[in-house]
Amino acid sequence: MADDLFKALADPTRRTILDVLAEKSGQTLFEICSRLSVKHRLGISRQAVSQHIAVLETAGLVETRREGRYKFHDLDTTPLRRIAERWPAPEASGPEKSTP
Repeated sequence: MADDLFKALADPTRRTILDVLAEKSGQTLFEICSRLSVKHRLGISRQAVSQHIAVLETAGLVETRREGRYKFHDLDTTPLRRIAERWPAPEASGPEKSTP
């Protein structure tokens, strides 16, 4: 599962899609494509965005739900928290001194 997560995060377009969902979760594919085009200046087809979202879903970063004829995409940061818990960053204790 960690492999899927790292694969999903490796692509800059997928990271941008995550940024779009972090700004506002629960967007339709149309909304995501619009924000990518207008705000991020990404000229990418709906099909390509849909394929990127599928990779993000496989990694557990995006969940989808249907309401009537609409499909909404929600950000799920749980897999990222698992990584942070597995490899916690050491506490910063000021400038580090190097020894020669």
